Amino acid sequence: MSAREPSAGSGPESGDHGPRPVVAVVLVAAGSGQRLGYGMPKARVPLGGEPILMHALRGIVTSGVAQQVCIALPPGDGTLRKMCDDFKGELADGGPLLTIVDGGATRTESVRSALAALEEGTQAVLVHDAARALTPESVFHRVVDSLAAGALAVIPVIPVVDTVKTVEATSDEDARIAPEVVVGTAPREKLRAVQTPQGFDLGTLMKAHREAAGFDEAQAAAITDDAMLVERLGVPVHAVRGASQSLKITTPLDLIIAEGLLEGPLGARWVEG
Repeated sequence: MSAREPSAGSGPESGDHGPRPVVAVVLVAAGSGQRLGYGMPKARVPLGGEPILMHALRGIVTSGVAQQVCIALPPGDGTLRKMCDDFKGELADGGPLLTIVDGGATRTESVRSALAALEEGTQAVLVHDAARALTPESVFHRVVDSLAAGALAVIPVIPVVDTVKTVEATSDEDARIAPEVVVGTAPREKLRAVQTPQGFDLGTLMKAHREAAGFDEAQAAAITDDAMLVERLGVPVHAVRGASQSLKITTPLDLIIAEGLLEGPLGARWVEG
């Protein structure tokens, strides 16, 4: 089934935010995981005795925000597909529809493949990275509440605590001193680190991806998240509070931190910071 532009309608009530839209979650899980060093796709890497993918899926389902979860997996990965099929069996109580698609060579291609598989009637979509497997349920709700209040695009963010410098390569004559030289210091109070899930009105995100379909290789490589595509349309991208435990598991150190969060006394999903 193919996605379509959202139509007027109402979803479940969401407090003072207005009626919630009909939401689908696109779960991007097609990464190679090379930097983790396990020799397998990142979604299969064990975290607390269970694959990263399963932590991400359970977090989405437990949040209760989605009527459909569309999972973009590495093409031909039968192991991950079986995990998803087995997980469907756990949702016999009427959980969200689970749809599996083949991811692409890039993150943008994976999202585009998943958007094409969304159910008719979908009004909003959350794009979430499986690598942010410990995202608390409250973050999902903050994003959806912002969409319900009228945002066309919204991202979870956290303040940047490090001082951030902009640099340039040093000249040939100074290369013996250091490879780079500082040319400026960014105003930290205005900087935010961006997380997922990123939420969008479906029609807005579909338009952004259509316009990006003609990008050349360099333009495509410069796009690191879906919010960048929407920004190019001139659409305001709103920001809500993320969570420190929504870290992206990319390196072995990230995996160690995530393991520590899972072993904490209250559990990663229930403590925000």
